[in-house]
Amino acid sequence: MTDHPSTLTISDAAAALRSGATTSVALTQASIDAADRHDADLGVYLARFDELALAAAAKADEELAAGVDRGPLHGIPLGVKDIIAAEGGPTTAQSLILDPAWGEGIGDAVVVARLRAAGAVITGKTTTSEFATGMPDPEKPFPIPRNPWNPAASPGGSSAGTGNGVAAGVILGGLGTDTGGSVRLPAAWCGISGMKQTFGRVPKSGCVPLGYSYDHIGPMARSAHDCALLLQVMAGFDPSDATSVDVPVPDYTAGLTGSLEGVRIGVDLLAGVAETDPALPAAMAAALDELAAAGATLVPVSLPLYQELTDATMIGLYGEALAYHRGDLAGRWADYGAGARRMLAVGTLVTGADFVTIQRVRRVGQRRMAELFTDVDLVVTPSTAVAAPPIDLTETVLSIAPIFTPIWNATGHPALCVPAGFSATGLPLSMQIVGRPFDDAAVLATGFAYQQRTDWHLRVPPLVTRTPTAASATSRG
Repeated sequence: MTDHPSTLTISDAAAALRSGATTSVALTQASIDAADRHDADLGVYLARFDELALAAAAKADEELAAGVDRGPLHGIPLGVKDIIAAEGGPTTAQSLILDPAWGEGIGDAVVVARLRAAGAVITGKTTTSEFATGMPDPEKPFPIPRNPWNPAASPGGSSAGTGNGVAAGVILGGLGTDTGGSVRLPAAWCGISGMKQTFGRVPKSGCVPLGYSYDHIGPMARSAHDCALLLQVMAGFDPSDATSVDVPVPDYTAGLTGSLEGVRIGVDLLAGVAETDPALPAAMAAALDELAAAGATLVPVSLPLYQELTDATMIGLYGEALAYHRGDLAGRWADYGAGARRMLAVGTLVTGADFVTIQRVRRVGQRRMAELFTDVDLVVTPSTAVAAPPIDLTETVLSIAPIFTPIWNATGHPALCVPAGFSATGLPLSMQIVGRPFDDAAVLATGFAYQQRTDWHLRVPPLVTRTPTAASATSRG
C-alpha cells in the first residue's frame, strides 16, 4: 500500500482491504508513520498504542484472509477521545485530577468494545479539552492540539485530537463526545464530518461525564458515509447506561442513495445571531444549491427559542458538571487547568430555580421543534459563523456566540456537520444538517447526497502529502 491514509475514507479503505490492494497492517503502519510526522506539531494523541494496534491489525488480516469478515470497520485504524475508556492505556480526561485507575479498572467502554468486536484497530487515546471543557492550559503537562490547516488556529474542542487526527490522516476515523458541540465544532474547523446522534442512541457507559443529560459519544470521519458505518456499530441499547434508549437500530447505509427527491429541508442561516465570515454566505448558498440539485425542496424557517435553548445547554451543562466535580474543585482547585476550573466553577452560580427553568425551557423547545418538523423533514444551518480563530492560550474560555451547535444538545436532535468550503484564509467552513429524533438515517443520507456532489470532505491540509490512488481519486466515500 503506497497511499497515505488521509487520501482514503473508511469506505475506500474497507474496499481496498477486501480487494487485496492493502492490508490492515499497512494501513495501521501508515497511520503510525503519519503520527510520527505530525503528532508533535498537532497534538493528536495523549497516548499511542502502536504495538497493540499493529498486533490487532495483524489479527484482522489473518481473519480476513480466513474469510472471517466482521464488517466495514474490520482492520480500520481509529482513535478514541481520552475521556472514553479503552484498554491499552489509562483514561486521563487530559487532567491531573482523574485517577488513572479509573480507566484501567473498567476496561473498554461499551462503545469501544463494540468497535473492537467489529474488528476496528484502536490506535490510541486522542487529545481533548480537560474534562471536555475549557481551553488548553500551557501550564499543565499535556499536548496543545492544533489545526492541521493552520497550526496557529484552533482545531475546535473538545474532541480536538480525533478531529485534527482525521484531517491530517493520522487516523481514518474515531470517537468524540458532544455536550454542546464538541464533536461538531472540531469537525467544522478541521474540515471533516462529525455527528451528534439522537440522545440515548449510543450508550455512554465508560465515558467521563460532563453534562449527564446533554452528553453524546459521536462518530468523526471524513465523510457522512463513514459516520454511518461507525454509528451502525456504536448504536443500540445497553442497560449499563440509564439514558440509553431501547429503540431498534436501522441500517444507516441503506438510504445512502444520493437522491433527496421528496425531502423538505428547512433553512435558517442564523444571519442575525453572530458576525459571519465573509465567505460563509456564498459557501452556504452553494451548498443549498447542491441540496436542491439533489432533489430537495428548500423552505425558509426560523428556529424556535434559538437563544433560550442555547442558553439552556450552556448553563445547564455546567450545573450538571458541578455534580461530578464539586468535591475535586473544592479540594484540588489548583490541579485543574485554568480553563477547566473557570468553566466548571460556573456551575456554582446555577441555582435550583435556574435548573428547573432550564428543564422547562428544554421541554417547551422540544415541543416547538416537533411542530417545526411537521412541516419539514430536516433543518440546515451553518455549523459556525466563523472559521477557526487563532489559538490564544491566554484565554480560558472560547466564545460560543458564533457557534450554532449547542441548541441541539438541549433538544436531543441528531445533527451532522459536513465541510462546505473555505474562508479567504484557507480554513474550513461547514454546514450543519439536523433531523427528527431517531431519524439519524435521514441526516446521514442528506450528508451523503451532498458529498456525492462535492469534494470538500476529501480536501487535505497543506501539511499532508497526498498521492491519490485510483480508488481515492474517483470515490466520494
